[in-house]
Amino acid sequence: MSQTRRKFINTILGIGGLGSLGAILYPLVSYLIPPKITEAKVNSVKAGKADKFKDNSYKIIKFGREPVILIKTVNGNFKALSATCTHLQCIVQYRKDLKEIWCACHNGLYDLNGKNISGPPPRPLKQYDVKIVKDEIIITR
Repeated sequence: MSQTRRKFINTILGIGGLGSLGAILYPLVSYLIPPKITEAKVNSVKAGKADKFKDNSYKIIKFGREPVILIKTVNGNFKALSATCTHLQCIVQYRKDLKEIWCACHNGLYDLNGKNISGPPPRPLKQYDVKIVKDEIIITR
């Protein structure tokens, strides 16, 4: 009789110990591995008034979660490209003196069409379409 009581108590204590361990580990694991949050897909964004942009200037704009570089060239044309360098995801800048896009992290250069022309970037920048509707600049995928 005493042996069966001992087994019963050990079983109850074991189940309680496993339950306690699970109650401690579950919140810890769910904190370390957060749930995936779905993001709304952005297809276009307004970038401002076209007449406010000076020739040979640029502006970084958020396109959803991605930064986009909007450039107004010397000729007055607008170009929109991904502002994330394809090498190590640094934010690129427009060099007015070179009329090229420059990544300051490792001195990578892109032309105004996003093509990588020197430095470590392995791929060109992604291009976006730019439309002017009633003097409003609209960038689309």
